[in-house]
Amino acid sequence: MIMTVSGTQLPSRSANTVLAIIVASYLMIVVDISIVITGLPRIQAALGFTSAQLSWVTNAYTLAFGGLLLLGARAGDILGRRRMFIVGLSLFTAASVAIGFAPSVSWLLIARAIQGVGAAVLAPSTLALLSTHFAEGPARTRALSLYAAAAGVGATLGLVLGGLFADLLSWRAGFFINLPIGLLLIVTARRHIDETPRHSGRFDVTGAVTSTLGMTALVYGLVRAADSGWNDAPAQAALAGGVLMTAAFVWIERRVSQPILPLRLLASRERAGAYLARMLFLGGSVGFWFFSTQFLQGVLHLRPLQAGLAFLPVTLPNFASAMVVPKLARRFGNERLLLVGLLLGVVGLFWLGQADAHSSYWTGIAPPMVLIGLGQGLLLGPLTAAGVMGVAREDAGAASGLVNVAHQLGGALGLGVLVLVFASAAPVGAHDSATLAHQIAAVMDVAAVLLGLALMVSWCFIVLPQRRSQTQQQEALS
Repeated sequence: MIMTVSGTQLPSRSANTVLAIIVASYLMIVVDISIVITGLPRIQAALGFTSAQLSWVTNAYTLAFGGLLLLGARAGDILGRRRMFIVGLSLFTAASVAIGFAPSVSWLLIARAIQGVGAAVLAPSTLALLSTHFAEGPARTRALSLYAAAAGVGATLGLVLGGLFADLLSWRAGFFINLPIGLLLIVTARRHIDETPRHSGRFDVTGAVTSTLGMTALVYGLVRAADSGWNDAPAQAALAGGVLMTAAFVWIERRVSQPILPLRLLASRERAGAYLARMLFLGGSVGFWFFSTQFLQGVLHLRPLQAGLAFLPVTLPNFASAMVVPKLARRFGNERLLLVGLLLGVVGLFWLGQADAHSSYWTGIAPPMVLIGLGQGLLLGPLTAAGVMGVAREDAGAASGLVNVAHQLGGALGLGVLVLVFASAAPVGAHDSATLAHQIAAVMDVAAVLLGLALMVSWCFIVLPQRRSQTQQQEALS
């Protein structure tokens, strides 16, 4: 494989090194998101979190991450993507160490928010560097497949590591481990990744402020509604403010000469469909990760480490299917893989929705997990490729930022909806294992519906337009 950067060709070994650095850095982000989940009870006991405060261990990170993604993407376009990659990686690593040393609730939450800022700078740089270092075709398909595998496998790897550290060492070890990994990635990135050309211009400060405030308000409103219900006044105010800020952001972007988000990126029906499908997919899949952990520990009474290992039927098929995506894409096309992957996810989630307090892990949980893992491995690469397909080089950072924004906002929206489903499915006064299983079953059914909607969007906005385009090209040639 040959990689072209700034007009020069690099040997395959250099290309593989660049790919390894980018995928490893993204894997570190994804692992960190899920590594917290299995360690939450130990964090609560060690620092004295109340039940309400504990949710902000995740939410502080999500708010900063989702709210600053577009700004991080734009910074990469203007200042250089390698530079921002290293800045984001440094900030993320330093914040991880601060979390590991956290002596109090406020210290940990502030450090988690800073870690989210680092991720907001780092995440769009990873995908943008892939887009600029690997040309469209087999090379980019392979790179995006590995990137998708990091996203899928990283979530489960984090659950396993979180359980391992919480059971055998300390929850703090899950954050300290980022220090040697982060330092190694920083050093190798400086040596092996070439800087991308900088684009002259200015930051769209007004657009950056309105987009950040708008997304932060939307995510905060969704998180608040998940905790307090849709009738909660602060949640309603935040959601209304987020909508107004988002509308103001779009109005501003239509008029500034150098927008933080070029609206031309949404002119492509396929790309717009890819962003919407990604939001729906994440909205459903976040319910699987968040509530399956509760089922394994609260219904089947597994220890944190056992619960983490219980996700292996997702991890292994996920990795295996992601690795064969390049071959399958050449034979069947990305569009078919996307549809098959979503269909497998729908079936797997509906199957999980049949589990109850008497279900066996080996017959009622593990088999549908296999389907979910296979589907996720097949679809994330094609879905990511659709989100950056046909993007001009100067817009690669903004396009990758939109992919990650769709990822974060889709997960936040989905979790808000599914937590409400979870709460409404509980009979008044019931708190036993059977009730918990019933609530989680309802969540899985609604999650399957969200993936079904993603399937419909993918068919209408991605597959059909591409088939029409291919037909027109064939007719023109004949």
